[in-house]
Formats: sequence, structure tokens, C-alpha cells
Amino acid sequence: MSAAGTGKNSILDGVDTQIVQALQQDPRVSFNRVAVDLGIAEQTVARRYRRLRRDGVVRVIGAVDSRALGENDWIIRVHCRPDGARQVAEALARRDDAAWVSIAAAGAEVNFSLHPRTPQDRDDLLVQRLQRTAPVHDIAAAMILHRFVGPRAVDWRSRQVAQTEKGTAATDYAEADLQLRDEDATLLELLARDGRASFSVLARATGVSIGRIARRIAALQAAGILYFDLDIAPVALGSSLWAFLWLRVAPAQLDAVGRAIAEHDETAYAAAVTGPFNIFAVLTADTADDLYHYVTTKMATLDGVHSFELTPVLERLKQAGSRTTAGLLIPPPPVPPRAARRR
Repeated sequence: MSAAGTGKNSILDGVDTQIVQALQQDPRVSFNRVAVDLGIAEQTVARRYRRLRRDGVVRVIGAVDSRALGENDWIIRVHCRPDGARQVAEALARRDDAAWVSIAAAGAEVNFSLHPRTPQDRDDLLVQRLQRTAPVHDIAAAMILHRFVGPRAVDWRSRQVAQTEKGTAATDYAEADLQLRDEDATLLELLARDGRASFSVLARATGVSIGRIARRIAALQAAGILYFDLDIAPVALGSSLWAFLWLRVAPAQLDAVGRAIAEHDETAYAAAVTGPFNIFAVLTADTADDLYHYVTTKMATLDGVHSFELTPVLERLKQAGSRTTAGLLIPPPPVPPRAARRR
């Protein structure tokens, strides 16, 4: 999850913010294009981006959309003993199928997203491993049904679906029944570490031609399987408070409420989910008063909201696949030797 706006406490200066916003609109846009749009030197754009990436402020990632593969994403709430929440959260953050992990609710709850590759993987974690973990009291799992995309949320998965429906996707490479191949694993692994890796770098690492790499990436994007996003460190967004909002909404108003929530400046992410609460959102604010104002004004005006739960986030250990520490993104580990050798 990433947000387009930066708060008053952001560590980004004006030029940094403009570069970040340009990358949010197109994570693989050329530095030359950004430089022309901003009226600054291309070397300045490149130097600033590399510094921001090196310092753990931003990171472009390539990721696979589970929906395009017929898979489902889940949001899991794990209620724990407060003294055991960190142990559970750290273990979850090490998993490749957990994209983000946070500790919330005064340290007694771990929230994370789960993208299981198979039902067996899902059940192994939720039914077996977590249930048998000593600090865990209970687990609540909500499957994501629909993502709502507002002006602050840059959800390339939804954007690509919308473009495909309008016929603006790369139709020259589109294949309705496109499937991942074994040889895609190395390419996707490299893009997950650096979504801005050049075609030439990817070609050398995978042992195939630049043209073939370019065509395969275009085909995966056109099919909605591959998307690119800009991950932004919490300190760069500037907001000092993050909170999870769970809403119980009447079915007839579900779509309208979800769309309205996504439009709010405070919303970084919103989705319709299964379970007793059918809308989940991530909110950002500078102070507790700001959150109170949001609940009692913007949220209070929405028709169809029967009840809600607001849970402050104490710590974010992982987001968009990136581990975090002190509000910054931890660089991904080096590419395993097998990825570099694989042909």
C-alpha cells in the first residue's frame, strides 16, 4: 500500500516530492521524461532517486497480481499476548507470502496480508502453524473481494484492469489465456527486488535477449499479471499516525461507501472484504485529533455504516514486500545465486 501525498513531517523536500509523485504515476518512467516535466537536469533526477532508494525512502517493485492468476489475497488479524506479538510479527514478516505486517491494538494484535499460492499453503499457516503458536489467542481471516482506488492510492492492479477494459492496454502482446512459465520465476524475482531494472540488466541476469525480455514484460503487464508500484517509507509520508478502519456496511451501500472512503485524503488503502466487517481501510493522520475529526465528520456522513472499529498501528514491520525499520525500507537481500545462474 502506498499513498500519493506527503504530510507536513515528511523528510522529502519539494523536488524529491515531485520525483516521487512522478514515479507513482509511472514507476518505470524514464529519468529523462521526469526531468523534462519538472524542468530540471536528468542527472539530478537520477541522482536523487538513487539516493532515496539507497537510504530506504522509496523502492520500485514489480509484483504479481493474485487475481489474474485466479488466486485470492487475505487480510488476517491475529490476537496475541502482548509479550508475544513481536515474535509472531517477525516470523510472519520473513514469509514471502506476507506482503505487509503490522503490530496494532496496543501491541496485542498482529495484522498482515496473505497471498497464498495454494489452498494448502493457506491452511498450513492459518489452521496449523498459527493456531499452534503459543502467543496466539485467535485468528480472524478476511478475503479481499474488491479494491477501491482513490486519488491518493496508486493501485496499479486496478488501474491495469481498467485500462484493459477500455482497450488501452498493450494489446499487441495481450494473451487472454497467458500463464506464468517456469522461466518467468527469475525475471519476477529480479523485478521484485528492483522494479526499475533495465531490460539489459534483466537480459544479462536471465540469459535471454533484450527484445524477448521487453516483450515478456509487456505481455505480463497486458494480461494483468505483472504490475509495478512505488513503495514509500513511512517517514517519507510524514504522517505520525496510522490506523486500520473496519466498517460494517449495509450491502446496498457497500460500493458507494467504499468509493467514498477511497476518495478521502486520509485513506491510503481501501477494500471490500469478507467477514463481520465488510470494508477495510488504512488511514493516515498527523494527530489523534485528526483521526477523531475524520471519524466524526467525513466518516459520519456516509449512509449505510452500521458500526466501525478503529485500531491504531503501533509498528509496521513490512509493507509491499519490504521489511521496515525505524520508518525506513530495508534493502532487499542480494539475488540468490540460482537466480543469476538460471537460464
